[in-house]
Amino acid sequence: MTKDESPMTFLKYKNLNDMLKVILFSSQSALGLTPMLYHIKYNEKEILFIETGALGGALVHYIVEKEKPGMKFIELRQLTGEYNFVEKIGNDTHSIYIPILELESSSIEFPN
Repeated sequence: MTKDESPMTFLKYKNLNDMLKVILFSSQSALGLTPMLYHIKYNEKEILFIETGALGGALVHYIVEKEKPGMKFIELRQLTGEYNFVEKIGNDTHSIYIPILELESSSIEFPN
């Protein structure tokens, strides 16, 4: 399957706050699933992304950041959508703690 035939749709966000709303919405859905947040250096760019979707094809939500995340988690407040980078899981029961998973490689080819 070529890149043009890929069942993936790419959604590039202008800021991390908007992309994190996808995680917030997913975690509050009936299924209660929280997508994983990945970091990869791809073509000299620091990319954070999540993958959602199912049978019809995947949606890849991504943002190009200026630098690699300095912390291991994002604390995402469920009530306000505000977020902070944190080093470890905290004890705020109104927050979702999302690990930032470091990838060495991926078969996903991000658009330019």
